[in-house]
Amino acid sequence: MKTLHIILAGLCLTLAAACAQQQNNDRTEEGNAVIENIMSRRSIRAYKPCTVARDTMQTILECGINAPSGMNRQSWEVRVVDNPETKAEIVQLMAAGNPDVDPGAIKGCFRGAPVMVFIANDPAYDFSVIDCGLLSENIMLSGWSLGVGSVCLGSPVRFLRNAPEALAKLGFSEGYTPVICIGMGYPAESPEAKPRDFGKVRFVD
Repeated sequence: MKTLHIILAGLCLTLAAACAQQQNNDRTEEGNAVIENIMSRRSIRAYKPCTVARDTMQTILECGINAPSGMNRQSWEVRVVDNPETKAEIVQLMAAGNPDVDPGAIKGCFRGAPVMVFIANDPAYDFSVIDCGLLSENIMLSGWSLGVGSVCLGSPVRFLRNAPEALAKLGFSEGYTPVICIGMGYPAESPEAKPRDFGKVRFVD
């Protein structure tokens, strides 16, 4: 029995040491590329007049679709517009479908980003919007890690919903609904971080 107690005591000490080491690792934020990438990312609203190469976008999009999704449904579709002529055509079609909106506002809704990523969800799955949010965050963070800025945009989605010809141009599958648009490109600004309210976060004991 005494031997058993010694063994158990040794195991407890080993586990305690392992937990202490893990806690030390958890506190080590400096040099952690993932944490630094998340904490440094900013929404960019001014871009350099050059597009993002498709091989770079391919890497970003592969990271995007590796986001988790409910039951691995991958209940999203993504359309990328990086051709200036195509983007101009979509803007014209959105303006035609929203005659009560200032055409300048529609033209400016992309914030000058040279690449637009349109994401649509499958409304048949009730958590599909969450899946698309996870996909979007992967796209933005992986882009930032490669020096590509981004901004989440809602206005293009609102304009698309009133412009069936613009929506048809994107070629989403029947039933899929645009839920978010991400503008991407190389940043021409370095905005400061906006304050975050950690008071909305709490541990429940």
